[in-house]
Amino acid sequence: MMPRLRHLPILAALTACLVVPPASAAPSLELGSTSEGTPAVGLKFDWMHDLSDWHPALDLRLATGLLLLPGDDGDDNAAWTLTPALRYSFAGGSAFLEAGVGAGLFLETQLESQRLSTAFQFENRLALGMRFAFGGELGASAAHYSNARLDLPNEGFEIYSLIYRQPL
Repeated sequence: MMPRLRHLPILAALTACLVVPPASAAPSLELGSTSEGTPAVGLKFDWMHDLSDWHPALDLRLATGLLLLPGDDGDDNAAWTLTPALRYSFAGGSAFLEAGVGAGLFLETQLESQRLSTAFQFENRLALGMRFAFGGELGASAAHYSNARLDLPNEGFEIYSLIYRQPL
């Protein structure tokens, strides 16, 4: 196989999982940019779990999906991400704040001119958003990816995104 095509079967399998999501999943689209200026597109599904037994304003959101990072001159990269996040709702439930720690498994250990050193990267994420009366949500997020010094160099990067989520 050609070097750029060796990950095609993995990417195809992950995409197939996203095309037929479980019935309770809510799709979301994330559009943003890395701290280095690389465009970022997230195609994800998430599940909300009620934590009101602990606190009336808390939920747990579990998100998974693809993060696509199209680069210049064939320096594309992609990752499968898994991010649990605690969601705190306020303003009568019309606004929310999320924080989570997750992980990403990247196809390449290079992002443009930056070396990631490991395909596995941790994700720290903060998001702020609002709910619409029809059920959709619009938010903004900041995510930091790094390998937590599992290997050097530990050149992390950030992704700043706008997110639209529409529960089914």
